Amino acid sequence: MDNLLPFAFICLTSFFTLTNPLGTMPVFLSMTKGLDNAQRARIVKRATIVSFIILVSFTVCGQVLFSLFGISTNGFRIAAGFIIMKIGFDMLQAKYSHTKLKEEEVKVYANDISITPLSIPMLCGPGAIANGIMLMENASTWEMKATLMGSIALIYLLTYLILRASTRLVPILGETGNNVMMRLMGLILMVIAVECFVGGVKPILIDIIKMGNGLM
Repeated sequence: MDNLLPFAFICLTSFFTLTNPLGTMPVFLSMTKGLDNAQRARIVKRATIVSFIILVSFTVCGQVLFSLFGISTNGFRIAAGFIIMKIGFDMLQAKYSHTKLKEEEVKVYANDISITPLSIPMLCGPGAIANGIMLMENASTWEMKATLMGSIALIYLLTYLILRASTRLVPILGETGNNVMMRLMGLILMVIAVECFVGGVKPILIDIIKMGNGLM
């Protein structure tokens, strides 16, 4: 129980910042300009469900992929640290991609944008996938694994609600408020990235030191 609450906090904060529904709101509104609320609701519902399925699949099957491609856990932690660091740095600079569609293309791509680019890579990008695999590796008990799955489900439920309310939230937050939120989340991500990187490098350095002592 002592380890469960900190683990749940890390799961929720890391996935919320990597999913970044607040930063996605302006992009989502620009992509769905000209659509009514019912059409936007269908796009958001489909995007969050697809994102959830993809993220859970990679999180659960991560170890199988490691074995298949001969990837070490420590090597993956280092790579994941770099990926999350890059995402966090961009968010710290309040950067997010603006995807624009021509007016005549909006209705044509209304069904497509729910998968790409809204679901992949915006709501379920490489950072979120790497984070899921890494957290599953850290989940040593069934309670922690269940907490991880529950956290993913909760984050995508919040993402659905936030994007559904985006037409009301964006004017309230404004550009300044959105930028402040993105910078705060970017800082959290960079801290997580450092912990991830150190967690991967430390065992490798220990092994190198042990090998060096063995040769002496």
